[in-house]
Amino acid sequence: MALTATIYKFDIDLADADRHVYDTLALQVARHPSESEESLVARVLAYALEYTEGIAFSRGLQEPDEPAIAVRDLTGAIRVWIDVGWPDADRLHKAGKMSPRVAVYVHKDPRQLVERLAGERIHRREALELYALDRQLVASLVARLDRRMAFAMSVAGGEITLSLGAETLTGTVVPYPLDRLARGE
Repeated sequence: MALTATIYKFDIDLADADRHVYDTLALQVARHPSESEESLVARVLAYALEYTEGIAFSRGLQEPDEPAIAVRDLTGAIRVWIDVGWPDADRLHKAGKMSPRVAVYVHKDPRQLVERLAGERIHRREALELYALDRQLVASLVARLDRRMAFAMSVAGGEITLSLGAETLTGTVVPYPLDRLARGE
């Protein structure tokens, strides 16, 4: 018998001062049995950090050639390819050819991903955006993970604040330029 996805619902009051985005998000996110809770939380945070018109989650493992999250224009063309976790070089090479912007959000040490990708062929490598989500923030949210959650999320200067009732969680999202790290800077 095949295992089925678990559905999580997130109601997020988003206030992203860095991008001047203020909205209320009602997300229904499927978590495949093989996906970790950390990866699920990272996907939700990446979605909120990239939130704009045309953004959507992919169909997951049913569509392995699609990004985890995509921003599409009215014709259906991908404007932004957003991956979460540890995509391989072939996937990022393809993404660079299919989309004018590629962003990757990691919830583990980004240097390990950079080392793994060093020397690999990636189309438009210099334009690839790599962001490290604060591991403690992800772990704290995972510890409170429920199938139905509501929280306020504010972003300012790369600082993320999540308000879950009376609790406040804080962390950062840090950009890592892939080309500089590959040169050891």
